[in-house]
Amino acid sequence: MRILVTGGAGFIGSHLSERLILDGHIVTAIDNFSTGIKSNLTKLQESDSFTLIDGSILDTNTLSPLIRKADYVFHLAAAVGVFNIVNNPLASLLTNIRGTENVLEAAHQTNTPVFLTSSSEVYGKNISDSLKESDDRILGSPVTLRWSYSEAKALDESLAYAYFIEKKLETRIVRFFNTIGPRQLGAYGMVVPRFVKAALANEPITIYGDGNQTRCFAHVYDVVDAVIALAFAGNTIGKVINIGNNFEISINSLARKIIEETNSMSEIVYVPYSKAYGDGFEDMERRVPNIDLINQLVGWRPQRDLSTMIADIAFEMEKGT
Repeated sequence: MRILVTGGAGFIGSHLSERLILDGHIVTAIDNFSTGIKSNLTKLQESDSFTLIDGSILDTNTLSPLIRKADYVFHLAAAVGVFNIVNNPLASLLTNIRGTENVLEAAHQTNTPVFLTSSSEVYGKNISDSLKESDDRILGSPVTLRWSYSEAKALDESLAYAYFIEKKLETRIVRFFNTIGPRQLGAYGMVVPRFVKAALANEPITIYGDGNQTRCFAHVYDVVDAVIALAFAGNTIGKVINIGNNFEISINSLARKIIEETNSMSEIVYVPYSKAYGDGFEDMERRVPNIDLINQLVGWRPQRDLSTMIADIAFEMEKGT
C-alpha cells in the first residue's frame, strides 16, 4: 500500500514508519520538525520505498496532494508534551484541531481510510481503576490550559467519528496511554526519558508534585504492534480503542526503580506543580487503561515489562553519548 504518516519523524511516527516499510509498504512521512527529528528516520533515508516531506498539516496545499496519492493515512502529527501545551496553547490547539480537520476533509475527498491517534488525556481527571473507552470525561475549567490538549483530542475524535457516521469515511481511533521507548525526548515533560537521563548522569531526579500519582507505561514496540493489528482489521472500523499497558506504578516508585536498574547515585528531589507549570496547574492522580476491547478485537496484549523499557531507553542514551 501507499501510506502517508503525518508526524512521521516523531517518536511513535518514526517507529511506525520503519515497521510499515519492513512490512513491504511504500511510505511517505510529513513532519514540520517542531518536535520530530530527522535523525529518527536515519534507517529509512536510503530506502526507495520511503519519502520524507518537510511540511505542515496546516498547509492544505502540501497535505492534500499527499493524501490523494495515498491508500491509507496514519494521522500522528500533533502538538505533544505538557510543557509544550501549557507554554504554547494557541499553536497547540490549532495544530491539533485544524490539522486533524484538514486531514479528514482531504481524506474524505478521495475516500482514503484514516487511522487517528488520540490520547488517554481525553479522560481528564477520571481516576477509575480501569478506564474503558466508553467512560466519562472529567475535566477542569476551560481556562486551565492543562486541559486544552484533552479538549483538542476529544474534538479530533468527534470529528473523525462524525466523518465515519455522516460521510461513511473509514476511520479508526486509538487512545495511547503513556508510550515510552527509544527516541522519546524528555524535553517536553516526558517522565521516563527525563528520569533515565538524570539517573545515567547521577544528577538529581526531579519529581513534580508529591510523586504519589500513578501511571501505566507501554513500550513503543508493543504499541506499534497494536497499531498495525488494528489498522488493517475489518472489525475495528469506526471504533475508539485504548492502547496501553495496565501495569500501574507511582512516580515515586518509578524514580526508585530507574535509580536501581541504572545503578545510579541520583537523589530524588521534589518541585511543586506551581513552580514547574505555573499557578493553577492540575494533574491526574492516576490513569489506568482497560485493554479488554483491543484484546477481544485483535488479540493484542503488551509483551514488554517496565524493566525492558528502562533498559532500552538507557541503552540508546548511552549509545548516543
